[in-house]
Amino acid sequence: MRLMSRREIEEFYRRLAETRPIPQTELEFINPFTLLIAVVLSAQATDVGVNKATPALFALADTPEKMLVLGEDRLIELIRTIGLFRTKAKKIIALSRILVEQHNGQVPRDRAALEALPGVGRKTANVVLNVAFGEPTIAVDTHIFRVGNRTGLAPGKTPLEVELALEKRTPPRYKTHAHHWLILHGRYVCKARKPDCPICVVADLCHYQAKTGPAELVAARASTSEPEPLAEPAPEAVQRRRRAPAPRTSSPRISSRRGRASRLP
Repeated sequence: MRLMSRREIEEFYRRLAETRPIPQTELEFINPFTLLIAVVLSAQATDVGVNKATPALFALADTPEKMLVLGEDRLIELIRTIGLFRTKAKKIIALSRILVEQHNGQVPRDRAALEALPGVGRKTANVVLNVAFGEPTIAVDTHIFRVGNRTGLAPGKTPLEVELALEKRTPPRYKTHAHHWLILHGRYVCKARKPDCPICVVADLCHYQAKTGPAELVAARASTSEPEPLAEPAPEAVQRRRRAPAPRTSSPRISSRRGRASRLP
């Protein structure tokens, strides 16, 4: 895989920034503590699933002190719909106790202190530092790992290698929002099974050899001056894709082809 040049990287981020000027996390939170809890809960779970459970939880416990009063049993009841809920509940209670006893009930703005908390690894610490405190950290999850390797932006064999490569190769002015641009691009465009290259605003900069869709459409979409905002496909659209293809008829199918090509082949 050939690495992106500095000029390509600059243009890569410029286009993502134009598409989504102020990207934000899709996890819902109230303050640094609830953000920390949401990120811990999101491990091996979806943001959508976490967001369904946390409003009721945060209405009762939006500080470490309140979380300890809530207790592990009640916490389990509130997050039962999230994977590994028992293990996560135990860790949340434990980290809440540490925050109260060692940090005056505040989430520390320090990587080492964050990683010392139960259930908090480097990725979670990076998310909290970036979202809660505006630090230019880049948390590498499965989406960012894929984008970094697939595009030639920051190849690496491990998440840490990709993170360090991104920190080195990302222009300083883009670092604060780089995490969200990359994760949203990977989640909605540069997907794992089949990247949606025809709607990708950086397709002509990407070094991925197995791009999807007609080459001319990929090039035309990448060169557009007004890229479409990144957005999650509507539920009905997802359901339509899962249905079996309609039987062949004698009527023209031009509009059907155009619909698929314009949306993601």
